[in-house]
Amino acid sequence: KNLKPFQILALNRAEKNGDLTVKLEFTDNYNLTLIKNLYKSNNDYTESLIKKAIEDSYKRLLIPTITTEIKNKLTENAENESIKVFSKNLKPYILQRPIKDKNIIGLDPGFRTGCKVAVIDKHGKYLDQAVIYPVKPHSKEKESIEILKNLISKYDVDIIALGNATASRETEIVVNKLLKEVDGVSYAIVNEAGASVYSASKLGEEEFPNLDVTIRGAVSMARRLQDPMAELVKIDPKHLGVGQYQHDINQKKLDDELEKVVEDSVNEVGVNINNASYKLLSYVSGLNLNLAKRIEEDFKNGAIKERKDLKKVKGLGDKTYKMAAGFLRFPDSPNFLDNTAVHPESYKIAKKLVDYNLDEIDLEKCADELEVGVLTLKDIIEELKKPGRDPRDELPEVVTKSEILSIDDLNEGDILEGTVRNITEFGCFVDIGVGIDGLVHISNMSDKFIKDPNEIVTNSDIIKVKVIEIDKKRERIGLSMKNLKEK
Repeated sequence: KNLKPFQILALNRAEKNGDLTVKLEFTDNYNLTLIKNLYKSNNDYTESLIKKAIEDSYKRLLIPTITTEIKNKLTENAENESIKVFSKNLKPYILQRPIKDKNIIGLDPGFRTGCKVAVIDKHGKYLDQAVIYPVKPHSKEKESIEILKNLISKYDVDIIALGNATASRETEIVVNKLLKEVDGVSYAIVNEAGASVYSASKLGEEEFPNLDVTIRGAVSMARRLQDPMAELVKIDPKHLGVGQYQHDINQKKLDDELEKVVEDSVNEVGVNINNASYKLLSYVSGLNLNLAKRIEEDFKNGAIKERKDLKKVKGLGDKTYKMAAGFLRFPDSPNFLDNTAVHPESYKIAKKLVDYNLDEIDLEKCADELEVGVLTLKDIIEELKKPGRDPRDELPEVVTKSEILSIDDLNEGDILEGTVRNITEFGCFVDIGVGIDGLVHISNMSDKFIKDPNEIVTNSDIIKVKVIEIDKKRERIGLSMKNLKEK
């Protein structure tokens, strides 16, 4: 009963791999006495037979069954908790604040095969590519910096998205030298988890049939920074690295739960038709993969220009239109309401509100006059005040850097700002910009006792932390959040 869910999953994995054997020990004598007391006999012969039968059935039948039941129950509870952790981590990860109106270079670092470079414009459109060899064994640092400087100048690049996997740290040092030679450019570290899955996927091939698999990975780096949601939905959530023991739990249950999280996230933000892939569109309420593909194709062909054009899509009936229309945004539509969350059924009401002062409106009175519910009216007013509003814009900005730190630059007591990368039951891992994520153990997350790290942080939060332990040999950093909250 005292085992933590992650400990149960760890034991299961170890037992499955043959690294150890898990055995449950019972209070056998006490248990046998309890059973024997149920079957009292005054006959010594039958008493003996009953005793032997109980001892045999207890050892041979009952204990194995109970052991299996207990293990199954513990595993089921652990899986459910693990799926909850995954879901809690996934939503804020998908809903990270986008970086808008910036041309971006994506860098997918590597040693022997070089660092793959891709440039995208502010709409996510692929512009150019290169392969540089800034680190060992090639060490063509100057040549690599020149190539990057030319791309930055040619495409007016504002920011560099650097993948965090193999050779990331070494490439980051070169990027740091590059930034000293150019003005107005910064960089951010991007989580690479799942990028290789996307690069080799059918969707990756459809989007960039003429690009090498590795260059697709660099494009993904840039797009993950530009619009995390639009890019991350292209990857199976299990491969995004925001959970624990995801391969040891019921895959269907996990898939179903994560699909719901992604769908909720997409519908909460809405989808801009201008840069929507069919994969992103497929998560919109009422749409399936086939309808999403048709919408994408019709939009590219110019058959869809505003919301009402959705009705022309083959197979998209009135019922589906009612479900999906309010979640799709059309920035270039002649009807400005098409770029809001106002549903077409409420357009008449929205247009009547033009004559009202939206800041001083009497909701109850206005709702009666327009014959609409107060809550619906409130939502319409909010959208009219900020047409095209992206709820993610209210989240903390992505941490970008113009200088590099390493574990050697850290001292105990340093106070830094970092991004929460993953949350587990025993704490959270925070990227503080030194190439190694530090751990804030649950005991160091609050001055008060907490049972769950999610009470304090959510994934992708920007938080202040204090360095309390540095282990250079094992490359481990201990952090604390105590006494650092904003006053």
